[in-house]
Amino acid sequence: MDVSDRLKRLRAELAVTEEQVLFLEDEAEEARMRALVAETPLTDAEARDARRHADALSRHRDALVVSTAGLEREQDALLDRMSAELSAR
Repeated sequence: MDVSDRLKRLRAELAVTEEQVLFLEDEAEEARMRALVAETPLTDAEARDARRHADALSRHRDALVVSTAGLEREQDALLDRMSAELSAR
């Protein structure tokens, strides 16, 4: 039950994070385009900052994907073990 609950929470967090990543990626791209057009130090700094935020959230998303996959493997192993125990009876 614990693995299932953790998996549900991680999947929900992953869904939200995916939406946030898409938004920040768009923001970073817009900031990059503004920096190219404006060619000012301020717009360059804003573009770098937006890219850093998007990259950080992408890394967080990747960590959630890895955690989710690990919990899915754990859940599968537990289900296999339960099935084997029931079959042995």
